[in-house]
Formats: sequence, C-alpha cells, structure tokens
Amino acid sequence: MIRSNYLKQIEQGLLVHKVVALLGPRQSGKTTLARMYAALLQKEKGTTPEQITHFDLEDPTDIAALKNPKLVLRELSGLVIIDEIQRVPELFPVLRVLVDLPDNRAHFLILGSASRDLIRQSSESLAGRIAHIELTPFQLLETSTDKSERLWLRGGFPPSFLAKDNSISWQWRKEFIKSFLERDLPALGIGIPPQSLRRFWMMLAHYHGQIVNFSELGRSFGASDSTIRRYLDLLNGTFMVRRLSSWHENISKRQVKAPKLYFRDSGLFHSLLGIENRDQLNRHPKLGASWEGFAIEEVIRCTNVTAEDCYFWATHTGAEIDLLTIQDGKKRGFEFKYSDHPKATKSMHAAMESLKLDSLTVISPTERSFPLSEKIRVVSLKDFVQSSRAEAQNRS
Repeated sequence: MIRSNYLKQIEQGLLVHKVVALLGPRQSGKTTLARMYAALLQKEKGTTPEQITHFDLEDPTDIAALKNPKLVLRELSGLVIIDEIQRVPELFPVLRVLVDLPDNRAHFLILGSASRDLIRQSSESLAGRIAHIELTPFQLLETSTDKSERLWLRGGFPPSFLAKDNSISWQWRKEFIKSFLERDLPALGIGIPPQSLRRFWMMLAHYHGQIVNFSELGRSFGASDSTIRRYLDLLNGTFMVRRLSSWHENISKRQVKAPKLYFRDSGLFHSLLGIENRDQLNRHPKLGASWEGFAIEEVIRCTNVTAEDCYFWATHTGAEIDLLTIQDGKKRGFEFKYSDHPKATKSMHAAMESLKLDSLTVISPTERSFPLSEKIRVVSLKDFVQSSRAEAQNRS
C-alpha cells in the first residue's frame, strides 16, 4: 500500500527542517515508508542512489560504521536515513552540530520505535530543527471502508492486516507480542522476566476501556504504584497503549481524576484475549469495549488531534463522555456505542450542559447517520471516516 499522506508529510517536513523524525511502533511500516520516499526522490527529483544513505542501528555493521558519527555523517549529502535511532540516543547532539554547519548538504530522516517523550534528546538537542511525524499502523482513512471488519479484527500492523488469512495474521501477532515482551521492553528499562511482563499485559487487557486503578494493579502484580505508572509510561511511549487523561471543569460535581486505558491496536488486544476470529469476538464480553477502543483510535487519527488534546470526562454520579477533544477552539464530545440504534441518554445531556460542548457525536457501527437532538448526532464510523477524508482533500 502506498501511504501517500505520510509521504507528503515527510516531503513537507524536509522542506522546512533539516531533520524529520518518523516515529511509530515497531513493524508499523517506518522502514518501508522511508524506502518509498527514497524511491520517490529518485523518480521525481532525479536523486541518484549515491545520494541516499541508509543506516540501520540494529545492524552491527552499521553500528560499527557510525562509531565516529560526526566524521562519517559530515561527508554525506542528499538523504540520510537512520533507522531505530532510539538505540543510539547520543546521535542527537551530533545531528544538531551537523545541521548547523554552513556547508551541510544532507537532510536526515530518522526512524524511531518510541515517542518523542521517550526520545527526549530529539526535542532538547534538535529544538527548532526537527519535525515529528507519528506513523500509525494502517487506518480506515488509508484502506477502503469495506475492510473495516478486517481492520478491527486483525488490527492495522501491515503484516497482520495484509496476511492471507486470519490464522496467519493471528500467528504473526503472537510472535510480535513475544518479541516485544522479550526484546523491546527490556531494552527500554523494564528489567523483569518476559513471563511476568506477559502477565502484566494480560492484566492490562482487562482494563481496556476502563478507568485505571493503580493501587489495584500494583497489588495484583506485586509492585508499587510508582512502578506501575512507569511501566504504563513506557507502554504509552512505545505506542502500545493510549492513556486517556481525565478532563476537569470548574463545576460542583465530583469528577473522576484517574486516566482511562486502551490498547491502541485492536488486533494485539484481541490476541491478548485469545480472540482469533469474528465469531469468537462476537461472543466475547469485551466486544463493546473492543469496538470502542478501535473507533476511538480512528476518530483521533481522522481528526488529526494531538494526544495532549484528547480526554475523557466522568463524574462520580455517573455522567461521562468517552472522548473529549479540544481543537481549533472547539470542544467536541464523542460517545461510542456498539449498537444499531443508539439513543440519547441523561449522561449525554449532562455532558453537553456541564462541558458546554460545541457538538456531541455518537459513533456507532450503524449504516446510517441521524440526529438525536440539535447538537447530538449519531454518525456511523464509516461516514465519519469518509467525511474526514473529504475534508482533508479539500484542505490540501
């Protein structure tokens, strides 16, 4: 699949900055996308293969080649791709020095499997010199909406989504989880056995779509609250889970302060629950929570809202809203209902009144969209994605 939107973002980023960071989970297609961009340069800009250099920091040969990075990188021109840069964070200060040289002739496309919060050096050393792009696994905006069932079941990781059948997709996800637990997380500082990490992940799967009780998790796992928070920070920073913060208004009602937790990829979530096919998903008690998490990710991606501007809201008396986004000066609320014909609830009206929402959209798997009141509307996920695609095309 040609991910043209991301290719355009890379091109625009490198027009403004000397460095573009393409960040996303392992196996989300970063290396493939970088190669696509390099091929595009050769086809449309006349760039020669000699003007494109690729370093993979998981390859011992490339690591050895960059033993003296300033000497090696200073001689290069054109496009320089550095893959898995989070493994050698000391490269960031070197890049800052290089891009500030008056005779620098290179642009750097750096790929990382961790967020900019985990790769702090990129924001500190390269402030004002770098653009960040988050590459997600496949999303409905990139696939045809008639493949939404497959995307929900398998998730968006390319090898999983594009697999020949569900059993191959299932096997790939099992191996991915094993590799992530045994190799990737320990490399980020979680120094506990993979078996314990798997148990921790299984526990988190049951919190999907729920408010996190750190003390309860700590007691169940035999760790302190601070340890649990650190583990969740790392999982959030590696794009595996989404920690949705609570929103607080200056109102009389007591409001929930703890965050909500979602697995960002529905396919990995299903693997942790032992769900291999649609029949098993339909019978599983987490069916509604699974669809909620899947739809939340699609809405956040479609609207291009930053993670820092996404919240949920809840009171101790039961009023709540699944997703609250603050964008372009507007407060937009979203509820996610796995129902053919969702109805307006007291909770929705309470959220409209307390939060002064500009709109409240109820996202459901229904085939049609219809209003529930003046500012509350039911919209099918497919319609929401298609309208977002049309808006994006109009803006471009």
